Amino acid sequence: MALGSLGDNLPFMALGAELERRGHEVRLYGNGYFQRHAEERGLHFTATSKAEEYEAFLNSPAATDPRKGMRYVAASVMAGVEASYQIMAQDVLHGQTMAIASTFAFAPRLLGETHGIPVTVIHLSPSVLRSEFCAPRFSPLGHMTRLPRVVKRFIWRTMDKKFMDPLYTVPFNVIRARLGLAPVSRMFNEWLHQADTALCMAPDWFSARQPDWPAQLEMSGFPFAEHGESQPLPGELASFIGAGAAPVVITAGTANAVSHAFFSAAIAACRLRGMRAIVVTADPKQLPSDLPDGIIHANYAPFATLLPHAAAFIHHGGIGSVSQALRAGVPQLIQPMAFDQFDNASRVVQLGVGREILPRHFAAERVARALETLLGESSIAANCKRYQNLLRDADGIRRAGDLILARR
Repeated sequence: MALGSLGDNLPFMALGAELERRGHEVRLYGNGYFQRHAEERGLHFTATSKAEEYEAFLNSPAATDPRKGMRYVAASVMAGVEASYQIMAQDVLHGQTMAIASTFAFAPRLLGETHGIPVTVIHLSPSVLRSEFCAPRFSPLGHMTRLPRVVKRFIWRTMDKKFMDPLYTVPFNVIRARLGLAPVSRMFNEWLHQADTALCMAPDWFSARQPDWPAQLEMSGFPFAEHGESQPLPGELASFIGAGAAPVVITAGTANAVSHAFFSAAIAACRLRGMRAIVVTADPKQLPSDLPDGIIHANYAPFATLLPHAAAFIHHGGIGSVSQALRAGVPQLIQPMAFDQFDNASRVVQLGVGREILPRHFAAERVARALETLLGESSIAANCKRYQNLLRDADGIRRAGDLILARR
């Protein structure tokens, strides 16, 4: 079971296809919005919530608001836990079933306890891995490397008490009580990683293992799982790319439809720099009514095929977009909006392959200057090439499959 955007679901679909290739029967559970995508990959899919719920999430400004987003996501996640558990429980075959859960998919975790089946928890981003050494970045404090460990411990406890426990732990324990299970404490501290197998789908050079990370956690590498990634680009895109200088690729990801200001500034910056651009979004209502010459829109494009042709990549900092850009060797300009995107952006900057501009500063002139830096510094190009080479033969999906099946 996977929760989140299309980008969050695609790795689990790819993992499902890998496990089926190895002879296992796979059933994928999630929001009905993703049923078509799962079935295109030949996977059995069961909807645990209606597609309209996800579509409402996409169109809500709260979904990408750093302050409101946490509460909005928590309410959505917790509302579906019990129903998802009941649906999945019907398919358990004792002695023949194992459960795989994304970070926020709590129903499979309950199945593991009530039905005694092995559970794998998969984190797509290292942002959920707390540490008293180098912490994930969620605030102006950044990674908090200079703060004493006792201070960071106090910050985590305070965050849990004021935010995470009321939003998640308290309602989760109500559900657990109805199932006859003992309560848990501070879900987002240690409990989140407690499973038979725990994976983070990123390489260790992207996020170095910290001394206080869960001992059983394995880093399996990025899950390059984009649908159609081996297919050629649509004719219109291929023709556009071949007709001039390498374009800038612009996207705000698959999890929102309220990025009008982001697209407007990015497009204007490309005009200021005299650069061509491809804007990728499934919701063109976010774009200016008339795109300037040299700038085109695509509802969808496989980034694995598109990004190697790009001069630069302007995006929101989702882990899938970050990893695709690293594999393509293209410099990144990130405007993080919410959730793990701030942490991902910070790591991109630390690797020397990109720059970050916060939403309040994301104006055309500043974006244009950042593009000039990205394309003018030889060190950025060298770093992009270095990590592209590291990812050339990487296969995080196969590695994840090996780790999961080794614990059967």
